[in-house]
Amino acid sequence: MSATGHIEKLVRDRIPEIIRASGATPDARVAAEDEYATLLRAKLHEEVAEYTAENDPAELADILEVLHALAALHDLTPEKLEALRAAKASERGGFQARMVLQVPTPPPHPTQTP
Repeated sequence: MSATGHIEKLVRDRIPEIIRASGATPDARVAAEDEYATLLRAKLHEEVAEYTAENDPAELADILEVLHALAALHDLTPEKLEALRAAKASERGGFQARMVLQVPTPPPHPTQTP
């Protein structure tokens, strides 16, 4: 929450322009460089939650847009990111086989009571 008592969230670049075109005045600012990564990570959580709640495949485009922005922070172009994805898929596979692994539940911590 900002100092003005408003919730702040990262939005797509043209959102203030779209708000102005509707006749309203957006209350927007440019994120500082040191807060941008944090805002992008929060946006990723927001977009994933929207996809999970709505199961709308169009939300995947929003997730991908945020992933590209996060990748750019690491100097990864979409092509480099895809190369990393492909390398991992080649080494470990993808998710097409729908493989589910049974993972043992860790024992409770000695200080916890069952």
